Amino acid sequence: MANSKVSSAATQAADIQRNALTVLGIFGPADDMRALVRLPGGKVEQVAPGDRLRAGEILAIDDEGLMLRHGGQTQRVSIPGS
Repeated sequence: MANSKVSSAATQAADIQRNALTVLGIFGPADDMRALVRLPGGKVEQVAPGDRLRAGEILAIDDEGLMLRHGGQTQRVSIPGS
């Protein structure tokens, strides 16, 4: 059975922007987390720290989203609704 955070998130409307990187989910053990992301073109990919996308380099992944570096700036990309 899913925990309450997952159950709550699963029943909320997502604010997915079509022209931006969107984190769909996070999974894996704490020392090797992965993320499922939707790319601006609509393609869905699994990513890990160190992976490079057109949107930037994945620096880290945690329970709330990922850290992305692009153009010398770092930003957090959170799961919509979290």
